[in-house]
Amino acid sequence: MTKTKQSEIIQGTEKEFLDEFHHLCYSRSSWQVWADLMAVMACSISNTLDRAPEHFEQREREYAQCIERLGSVEIPAKIFHIVVMALENEPEQDFLGKMYMSLNLASHWKGQFFTPYNICKMMSQITVGDAEKRIEEQEYISICDPACGAGATLIAAVNTVKSSKYNFQNHVLFVGQDIDRITGMMCYIQLSLLGCAGYICIGNTLTNPITGSLLFPQEKEGQELWYMPMFQSDIWKMRRMFKTIRSLSGTKTIKNTIKKETIEKKIEVKSSIKSFSQKKEPLKLKKNDKDIEGQLDIFSIMEI
Repeated sequence: MTKTKQSEIIQGTEKEFLDEFHHLCYSRSSWQVWADLMAVMACSISNTLDRAPEHFEQREREYAQCIERLGSVEIPAKIFHIVVMALENEPEQDFLGKMYMSLNLASHWKGQFFTPYNICKMMSQITVGDAEKRIEEQEYISICDPACGAGATLIAAVNTVKSSKYNFQNHVLFVGQDIDRITGMMCYIQLSLLGCAGYICIGNTLTNPITGSLLFPQEKEGQELWYMPMFQSDIWKMRRMFKTIRSLSGTKTIKNTIKKETIEKKIEVKSSIKSFSQKKEPLKLKKNDKDIEGQLDIFSIMEI
């Protein structure tokens, strides 16, 4: 292999990322470039499978506008490749979070200071330790971070759950929400590249939290939902389908009411049969005038 070809191999290092990033900052601020890069990567991932018109069309337009501002698709594509390789080589890290902080892009107005990954790892081991037992009981579990930032806590949870005998892609749903659109997209990008199933909601957790069913979140005004590609896999599609079928068959309250009424009806019928069996005179059926001659009307009222 020649030296030229060797130099073209992307290793996924922080230096590679920063070198390519600074090439885009000659005429624009670091923050503007970063915002466009995150939008390009997030839209690229989302539009592979999420074809809902309210998402797809708007994100296609946003992608095109960002690429135009960035100058071309070449460097953004290379940076995306670096991020992919960084998480492929070392999934136990918040790569974009580290780059974000090293470039001094954190907003002090929003109180942004990303939690070091080692602390997130310790927290996940404490809180997610019984995941295997809960999966056995419930079939799947969800892990939610209502202030997800770039996703360090959820990434740590992913790596903790990996030690379970269950495949986290099929048995764990990752949900995050953040008020900052850019950091929310950073979380979405990293969890998607790690193969997680779930979604990220952009919105104020305190005044505009995620609502709806876990499998069917409702996208309200002032929110954006970004669905991870793995959430579109067959197993999660089947769970959503079964959830829909169960909801059509009635809620638990309705089912309990029906069950109660059925039991009461059975008791009533048994009492009637017992009282009838004690009568000495034969039963006569009240005949409906519209009945065909000789045909019994099973809905007719019995006369004693």
